[in-house]
Formats: sequence, structure tokens, C-alpha cells
Amino acid sequence: MADPVPGVAVASARGRWILVAVILGSGIAGIDSAAMNVALAVIGRDLRADFAELQWTVTGYTLSLAALVLLSGALGDRYGRRRVFLTGVAGFAAASVLCAIAPGIDALIGARTLQGVGGALMLPASLAIIQSSFRTEDRPRAVGIWSGFTGVATLTAPFAAGWLLGLGTWRWIFVINLPVAVVLVLVALRHVPESRQAGPARIDWAGSLLAVVALAAVTYVLMVAPGWRSASAALITATAIAVAASAAFVWHERRSRAPMLPASVFRSVPFITANLVAFFVYGAFGAFSLVFTIALETISGYSPLKAGSTILPVTVITLALSGPSGQLSARLGPRLQLSAGPVLCGAAALLAARVSASTGYWTSVIPLECVFGLGIAATVPPLTSAMLSSIPADHAGIASGMTNAVTRAASLIWIAALPPLTGLSGSAYASAAALRGGYRDICVICAAGLAVAGALAAATPARRWRQCARP
Repeated sequence: MADPVPGVAVASARGRWILVAVILGSGIAGIDSAAMNVALAVIGRDLRADFAELQWTVTGYTLSLAALVLLSGALGDRYGRRRVFLTGVAGFAAASVLCAIAPGIDALIGARTLQGVGGALMLPASLAIIQSSFRTEDRPRAVGIWSGFTGVATLTAPFAAGWLLGLGTWRWIFVINLPVAVVLVLVALRHVPESRQAGPARIDWAGSLLAVVALAAVTYVLMVAPGWRSASAALITATAIAVAASAAFVWHERRSRAPMLPASVFRSVPFITANLVAFFVYGAFGAFSLVFTIALETISGYSPLKAGSTILPVTVITLALSGPSGQLSARLGPRLQLSAGPVLCGAAALLAARVSASTGYWTSVIPLECVFGLGIAATVPPLTSAMLSSIPADHAGIASGMTNAVTRAASLIWIAALPPLTGLSGSAYASAAALRGGYRDICVICAAGLAVAGALAAATPARRWRQCARP
């Protein structure tokens, strides 16, 4: 096991290799999620799945990820962040094989859920490695670089997925994870230092189990409730389980000697505000990403490759501006960027609501993607940094776990709730007429959520936000 190496500089050779490892780890997790949005219509036709089943290929992954990231953060703090990170990589790669060979939609949903377990181990550990490895003054820049390149990997995924679908099968989007995982393991073993919490770290197994049950029940209720004309026994039971498990989780966390969420984290105003902003930002991102690519393919008649290529402006803008965005936030505090960035993304969502059969690639889609890219570059690096820097570095695993739990749970809840609430079900993904109304409603709801996020950031005093800019 490598000895901890505190104070690594971003500009050093080791610093660059550490960033390569954590970016590849969080990147492959994000790539599959984004690639699925392009492949959903093809998968639905190939496996004869309805819209609800396709939703579960997304929510199954997000559910296991969101429910386990807090536990994963504590595991990293106790057993070593690199060890947990590499365990997640191995699990994610194995689950990718199961996805690639899935004979039916149920098997694919199960394999995607297992992928989420691997992702839950990788994502908090990647941020915790940044927090524990780099010099204090370099962490905002490191987070900005991580956010930018991870975002680029995620945003490039639709284009890559469109190209892979052109090879004849959607299964290639999972096979491609394997060589990346091999490279990642080799780099991490050689260059990433091991680190863990200085004192003893207890694991809150009961809290983790309650979180899984609560999120699963809430997700089920959100997905099926809008379709029921009257309450069924299954719906009533699921609702009761959701309420009871959620209440039990809160009760347990308040009394546990080693809670997944220490009470001290809720005393930070920037931490609370950043997590509220993240709930609206990432919830809107998740729901919008789910339907936008499908709309381009189904309503506008774009091929998967053409629909995926529309994300390239976002990729370029995010890559160019995320690093400077993180540095600007470190100097001035994140308030200005977190106020303006979500509003830009919301404006792009409203423009996207106008997608029709005659929507032009260069005249409509590319301009709105440029606006969306500017909003992402302004929002994600300072938001991530604010969520992490509000908790002492010794609890880097808990901080990164909370960051990922909020963002993934938000995406899970919005993706589960909005399609059924707006009438998208059955084979709506394959019919322009059936998709159009619900798609537009989702775009408007996402724009409203992003506006709320910007307002929350603006309403928080600048002196509170500046606490996040201090080393």
C-alpha cells in the first residue's frame, strides 16, 4: 500500500496522473449514463420494452448509486480511498459485461443496477482522492479540472454512443468500458496514493440499508402513482414503506454513534444551500438529458449519430471553461456563477421545448447547446467545490459521498417522476405525436427548477459563499 502523499501539486507529474485516474473513473460511470439516453429507443425496439421498462434501465442504475454513495464514502475513509475506488472499477467492469450480454430487458435492468453499485464505489472515492491528495490551494483547480474533463467524457458519450450504434448493436456501449477499466487500474496502482481517515471510522450499515429501502420505495411510487386511477394495494404498500423507511432513516441517523450524515455537516449554510442548488440543478439535468436526445431522434428525425453529435459544443465549452471557472470561484466565491449558470441552462431548456420536425441542426440545436454549455461550465465546478469545501478534509469520503448522493438522488427522483406525470408511457418514445406534449412539459419544468436553483444561490449572502473560497 502506498504511503499518503499530502500536498501533491496539480502541475506535478504525479498530480497529473492522479487526475487522469479519477477522471477516467468518474468518466466511465458518466459515459454509460449519458450513452444510455441515445441508445434507449434502439434498446426499446430490440428488446421490445415499454417506456417504464426503459426508465428502469436508467433509474435502476441511479437508485443503487444514490443509495450507496454515502456508505461508499465512509468505506473509503475507513479502508482506504484507492482500495474502494479500484473495487468499484472492477465491479463496474464486470457489470458492463453482464449488460453487454443481457438477453432481455429484465436482465439489462438487473445488470445496470449492479453497475450502479460499482459507480457508487468509484465516484465518492474519486473526489475523496482529490481532497486528500492535493495541496489545499490546488484543490479548487483540481476539482475544476476533474469537473471539466468528467463533464467532457459524459457529454461526449452521446456522440460516441451514436457512432457505436452505427456498428450494428447497442451492446458495444458497454463493451467499450472494459479496455478503459484496464488502463484505469494500471494508472491507479502506480500513481494514486492510498489515504484514509486519521481516526477510527465506523460504518453505518443500518443507515445504508434504510437509505436503499427508502429510495427504492420512493422511486417506485413516483413512477407508478401517476398511472393509477385509484390507489391499489401495491401502491399503498409502497407508499407506507417509503414513509416508514424515510422516517426510520432520520430517526436512526439522529441517534447513531457513527451516522452516515454527521449532524455537524448541517451547521454550514453554504453546505445546505449548495446541496439544495444541486438538487434542482442535477434533477433538471437528469430529466432533460433523458428526453432531449429521444426527442431529436423521434420528433426531428435525427439519426442516433446526428443526435449524439449535437452535444459537441457543450463538450468544447465545458472543456475550455471549467478550469477557469473553478479558479474564479476559489477567488471570489461561487455566488455569481451559481446564480447565473443555472439560468443559462434553463434558457437552453426552454429553447429545446421548441423541437419539431423542422428543427434545424445549425440554426436551432447547436445554438441552444452552446448556451447550455456556458451554463454547465459556470455551474458545475463551483457547485462541486462548494459542496466539498464546506466539510473538513478529514471527512473527504463523507463530503464526496454526500455530494454524489444528492446529485444522483435528485436525478433519480426527477427521472422517475416527470415522465409519468407528463403522460409519457408505453411506446411514447417511438411516436412523435405521443412524445411531443410530455417532452415540452418536461423542458418547461426543468427550466423552472433551474431558475429556482439560481434564485437560491443569489439569495444566499456573499459572505456565506465566500467561506467556500477559503483554503
